[in-house]
Amino acid sequence: MNTNKTSYNQKILATLDFRAVLERCANYAATSLGKGRVEELEPSGDFHEVKRRLQATDEAVNVDRLKGGAPFGGIRDIRTAVHRARIGGMLNPVELLDIAMTNQGGRRLRRFLEATNEDYSIPLLLDLLEPMTDHKELEERIRGCVDENAQVMDTASPELLKIRQELRSSESKARERLEQMVRTPSIQKMLQDNLVTIRGDRYVIPVKQEYRGHFGGMIHDQSASGATLFIEPEAVVQMNNRVRELKLKEEAEVEKILRMLSAFVADSADTLLVNVESLTELDFIFAKAGVAREMKATLPLLNDRGFIKLKRGRHPLIPAEKVVPLDVELGNRYSTIIVTGPNTGGKTVSLKTIGLLSLMAMAGLFIPAEEGSQLCVFDTIFADIGDEQSIEQNLSTFSSHMTNIIRILKEMTPKSLVLLDELGAGTDPAEGSALAISILEHMHQMGCRIVATTHYSELKAYAFDRQGVINSSMEFDVQTLRPTYRLLVGVPGRSNAFAIAERLGLAKTIIDHARGQVGEEDQRVESMIATLEENRLQAEAERESAERNRREVETLREQLAAERRRFEEQKDKLFERAEREAEEAVVKARREADEIITELRRIQREEAGGVKDHKLSELKRRMNDAAPELRSNSKAGTPRKKADRIEPGDEVLVTNLGQRGHVVEIVSETEFTIQLGILKMKVNKANLELLKQASTQKKPQQQATSSLKRTRDENAKMELDLRGTNVEEAIIEVDRFLDESYLANFGQVFIIHGKGTGVLRTGIQEFLRKHKHVKSFRMGAYNEGGAGVTVAELK
Repeated sequence: MNTNKTSYNQKILATLDFRAVLERCANYAATSLGKGRVEELEPSGDFHEVKRRLQATDEAVNVDRLKGGAPFGGIRDIRTAVHRARIGGMLNPVELLDIAMTNQGGRRLRRFLEATNEDYSIPLLLDLLEPMTDHKELEERIRGCVDENAQVMDTASPELLKIRQELRSSESKARERLEQMVRTPSIQKMLQDNLVTIRGDRYVIPVKQEYRGHFGGMIHDQSASGATLFIEPEAVVQMNNRVRELKLKEEAEVEKILRMLSAFVADSADTLLVNVESLTELDFIFAKAGVAREMKATLPLLNDRGFIKLKRGRHPLIPAEKVVPLDVELGNRYSTIIVTGPNTGGKTVSLKTIGLLSLMAMAGLFIPAEEGSQLCVFDTIFADIGDEQSIEQNLSTFSSHMTNIIRILKEMTPKSLVLLDELGAGTDPAEGSALAISILEHMHQMGCRIVATTHYSELKAYAFDRQGVINSSMEFDVQTLRPTYRLLVGVPGRSNAFAIAERLGLAKTIIDHARGQVGEEDQRVESMIATLEENRLQAEAERESAERNRREVETLREQLAAERRRFEEQKDKLFERAEREAEEAVVKARREADEIITELRRIQREEAGGVKDHKLSELKRRMNDAAPELRSNSKAGTPRKKADRIEPGDEVLVTNLGQRGHVVEIVSETEFTIQLGILKMKVNKANLELLKQASTQKKPQQQATSSLKRTRDENAKMELDLRGTNVEEAIIEVDRFLDESYLANFGQVFIIHGKGTGVLRTGIQEFLRKHKHVKSFRMGAYNEGGAGVTVAELK
């Protein structure tokens, strides 16, 4: 109901088709309770109340969209039954079953809305559930006594069960006795039909009129012709009496049970009525959501400053394929709109659309318009809209209009919306136009919002000169001689009479003569209107083009934003994968390094005399293999600074291994021997970065080397002198020498073993034949040492 205590004029609600909208809304109510609540709906002039109504509808619309329709099955209007129980009346089984089903339906609805609230917040709908009470005990008691067919069950009480068992037994005996009689051949000829029937709760048989005295007993009925009498034979009178007696006992016991259940209902009457009120309101709100879905309506923005902005607003009762959307703005730059132009152009429909959509919003209904439409909460909406009447009724038409306008002038406020159709019609044009201007000026000064339609051209000049008042008209296509039903705000209406007459074939001389009869001032006005309309059409075309461009830009912007989001997501994923792979590589390298260190310590313990060079070479190779392989990135960091001069003892960084070490000796201008922990290896100068000069630190201690005799110092690595060693020692030294030579990229090496007995030469050559780095070998040439030297060609 209207919370601001203003009761709307029912004629205005009917005139603006508000009641017709409510009829469509009522079709979506699931219960008679909701239908009744919809029929009582009236607009409210309270801003906060309207906001609450619309919020509740919005919540129901979203529930309907996300979860489907709310479950209202089983809910009945139990108010009359509850009131009667409260004053001591006895409820029948149907009423009791309705109460149980309503309680169950309310519980089902509560569970549905509470589950929905976990996914989507619906505070107003949940507030309606708050005062509800679940009468589970009452429901179970009713269900324990009344079945789904609204019949009191045998198990409702032990006494009722006993009575019904005896009753069924007695009925069976009486029926069996009569069926025996019916089957007896001597009796069958006295019967009209061989059957047992019931009259007045007593078992009887159909007897022919002429045999009425044969059976004795009582006559309970007869056929229309009198040929058949329904007689209760004396043999079953006592049995039927017993049946009747038991039925009376049954009725008394059933009444006792019903009164007991009615008393339970009376004890819960107040809370049951509260439940009904909440369920009524919820059904009503979801009915509003249903009609919003049908109309494809949207939630309007609200204000209380008299501002209306409809974006493609549609009259909800006109079929979607026929309705012409309405774009209109009122209450910002201008507070009064005057619509001029000929009949059948859609002026009245536009007027009704503005009023009806305002009423719908104030009633908490969504409006059939595009999102972003704004409506105001008016204290009252007044309307003077009537159909054209015949010429003989001009006086009554004018009187009717004036009566309505006088009432509006008395009751309107600055926060009212006034809709006037054919203002000043039904009287002399000169007087009517003057009166219309005077009425509009008075209302305009009052500050209310006004939309008025008129035939009078004088009102065009009034709207043109008056601040806060604007002309508008219904568009008319002169080419097709048809109205387009589009409201053009800012453009006064043209009569189009000359253009229409010319299109229909009226002689040009007649039209020119008619134009000469029109005053110069009127012609200037018509010319001005024509220019305005031409400019409007051009501006509208440019606006549509700009709108298309804006949509294209918006689409491109959305696509760019989407691409950027995808790029950021891919970048984050690549970073995560790179970090994960780097972490795995580091873990692997650390694990391998730990194994190498453990192996070195073991070798150190087992070979106190020092670590053999070939074992160091193998461990170095494993260390190189353990280093993470990273892809080069030209943008990841700045180039390293290369050293111009490196001396023995300098601390350097081996860049390709990422290891620090010390320079042991200079092999050549581009190659150096580097000590990396316990490893010693040759490194190209391009892979070295100078960290500290030798002068700023102590020179590193030299590692212990093999005691084997060499013919040349460390600078000569292409020869190995093994003279004086046994075969076992020589093979170990050759293996180490071949590893180093292979790593140094030597093509061939010279192994000096001497001539002697030939045992050392044979052992070495057998070893070379199987070695993985040796491609081939031969005896030394004359100038290379002859049979005392073996030359090995490396792979």
